[in-house]
Amino acid sequence: MTNYFVFDTVNNPLYTQMTNTYTAPGIEGGAEGDAAKSGVLYVLTSGSTAVAANQNLLLQVTNPGGSGVSMYISSITGGSSAAATVTLYSGGTVTGGTTPPPFNALFGSPNTSAMTTRSVSSTISGSPTPFTTLLTAGSYFYLPYSGELIVPPGRSITVSVGPGALTAAANITWWER
Repeated sequence: MTNYFVFDTVNNPLYTQMTNTYTAPGIEGGAEGDAAKSGVLYVLTSGSTAVAANQNLLLQVTNPGGSGVSMYISSITGGSSAAATVTLYSGGTVTGGTTPPPFNALFGSPNTSAMTTRSVSSTISGSPTPFTTLLTAGSYFYLPYSGELIVPPGRSITVSVGPGALTAAANITWWER
């Protein structure tokens, strides 16, 4: 190629050339974008939930044994109307409540998640292992994981917001592969 230097020059200490078809502007996407385009990025929300005193908002996603896929957590978000503790658990038992369907981020996709879900205002039981705890002062929380948190078959992840008389919401976004 004429007029292209093989080596960097003093005036161009870091020379690069776009190799994709989009040159202005250059486009870069993460794993979440590819998962969404493939129809395997899912979002689960508790919705806005009133939580009674001494209770927690619990949002749990379980990857059933034998599902054949792993769950890669993209992010966990939510908020509360009053000061609360947000705790993420591996394992634990969540009973009662509802089983909200995960939403596919590719609108109109026929793909459905292999995960099972549960949302309830209660307390977690069993033998959960807490691995992240943060305090909120009645505000929004955002925990970006970008796939670095993996839930293999036979395991679950639970988000707990509370305790207390408050209104709270929690959301989990993940892809399956």
